[in-house]
Amino acid sequence: MNSRFIAILAVVVLLAGFVLSGCAAPAPGPTAQPAAPTQAPAAAPTKAPEPTKAPAPTQAPAVATKAPEPAKSPEPTKAAAAAPTTAPTPVPTLPPVVPGKNELVYGLTLVVSGIDPHIHSSSELGIPLNSVYDTLVYQGPDYKFVPGLAESWLISDDAKSYTFKLRKDVKFHDGVPFNAQAVKENFDRIMEPAVKSQKAIGLMGTYKNTEIVDEYTVKVNFEKPNVSFLDSAAQVYLGMASPAAFKKWGPADYQSHQVGTGPFMFSEKDYVPRQQIVLTKNPDYKWGPSLYKHTGPAYLDKITFRFYPDAATRAAALESGGVDVIGELPPVDAERLKKDAKYQVVLARTDGLPLVVFMNSKHAPLDDLKVRQALLYASDRKAIVKTIFRDLSPVAYGPWAGLWFSKDLEALYPYDLKKAQQLLDEAGWKAGPDGIRVKDGKKLTLETYLQTWGFLSEVGQMLQAQLKMAGVDLKTQTVAFPAAMQAAADGKHHLAPMSLSATDPSFLGAVLGSKGNYNWAKIGDPEIDRMLDQAAQITDEAKRADLYKKIQRAAMDQALVIPVREYWNNNGATAKVKDLVFDVHGWWPYLYDVKVER
Repeated sequence: MNSRFIAILAVVVLLAGFVLSGCAAPAPGPTAQPAAPTQAPAAAPTKAPEPTKAPAPTQAPAVATKAPEPAKSPEPTKAAAAAPTTAPTPVPTLPPVVPGKNELVYGLTLVVSGIDPHIHSSSELGIPLNSVYDTLVYQGPDYKFVPGLAESWLISDDAKSYTFKLRKDVKFHDGVPFNAQAVKENFDRIMEPAVKSQKAIGLMGTYKNTEIVDEYTVKVNFEKPNVSFLDSAAQVYLGMASPAAFKKWGPADYQSHQVGTGPFMFSEKDYVPRQQIVLTKNPDYKWGPSLYKHTGPAYLDKITFRFYPDAATRAAALESGGVDVIGELPPVDAERLKKDAKYQVVLARTDGLPLVVFMNSKHAPLDDLKVRQALLYASDRKAIVKTIFRDLSPVAYGPWAGLWFSKDLEALYPYDLKKAQQLLDEAGWKAGPDGIRVKDGKKLTLETYLQTWGFLSEVGQMLQAQLKMAGVDLKTQTVAFPAAMQAAADGKHHLAPMSLSATDPSFLGAVLGSKGNYNWAKIGDPEIDRMLDQAAQITDEAKRADLYKKIQRAAMDQALVIPVREYWNNNGATAKVKDLVFDVHGWWPYLYDVKVER
């Protein structure tokens, strides 16, 4: 047997041990933030670096229109906090849920720190709240937009103004009519400094103001072209909340008293922060989008959400009857449950930045293009996806997965150990007596910061073994999300893994733009910046698509990331759950159409 086979076999055995002992890394728990991404990330996307109001993505680069979030984005935090000096007060455990005939129990994976969609950035919060709030428009699986609370819309030629004609038959759960004034107050609330929006503010781009044309017509204006605002307006973070409610409770307390227009209502009396969220049917609902399969009120009377941040407990919760649906099943459990007729596994693709490993182009020796290219050739991504993710998600080939993916990238950087060794030789790195390469008396040693979500520890172990075969010594360190974010922002890393969810490729500005918040490759390429800026302002879809494909190719020509796998969420459910479908974003289910046959 050759050395490569032996090394891979050893890693497979090691990983099997992790699975059998229940040590698999949990998904980003409130994260992501991803989270994120699923959530996020847990708290995932919980959360993320402090957002900026720049014309762009949430927390983001001026070149992007909205901030991406870790796929299952890790929950944003303000900063890495010091360890507490006293033990936290134990949180009482809630009794098991005994659902009635038309009731559903849903397992969340991220213990989010906050659930106000205008303020917080977790992908996880959208799972329940996508049913509490309606949006002006909805985005279908074909990426086309359909009417929501807005019956129609008109975009100005320069994409600086969007005029929405609103439905006239909608009421918030508190009985307040939905109208143009409500839209204005929602958008203005998001922009208020006191609200401290983490994600929604980025989705607003270079928001200028909202004009009330008449009672049911609004004109939303921007300082600069915002060609992807419909994408933003279709996300739960810009869901329409009752102005009466958020004014009454204020930014700190509204999350416990949420009021939307959606098919389900937030139950204040049943809400237990970080433990339970309960929704009840809105009996007056009759204004759902065409994406829904029926009209009138939802089929379910009640939905109870509980949290399962430990990935090892999720399949057990489903099989024991503790939940009817649960997200982010570990691949080994998803593979097993697919073969059992009592269960179903619903795979939901999450567009955006696939799981990639950023290479810091400013940190020697990765400032040498040949070294970065060598790492790509030395990485057997297909083996990683097969071993860890059980081929439940496809191999990634670049910095983007989704609409306008550049398929020509699939031919780049196939696994080729000899090619990797040749490039390192050309870069002056010669094999040392222990197999690790040396140049000018220094070993080829790289450092990476791993996190506990998304099986990053397992990915890091396999990558470590693969790179060692090329003569690269990869040192790994597992840290909390805030610490990883800070290390990457400071450029202390050589390699840094991340996955971010988004549906519009304008988000590439956040990862490839010189001012991007997630520019962990530390690239500052004037040509990429120029293309990003141009693509974010033109309305011609064919030209935008061409530019984003060129941007993806430029990133791979410069070997800025090691793509690993596209992010797919493994959702488990009992066979009694019918019509469980997820929206185009991959995290958020349409629970309005769901039925349970008990």
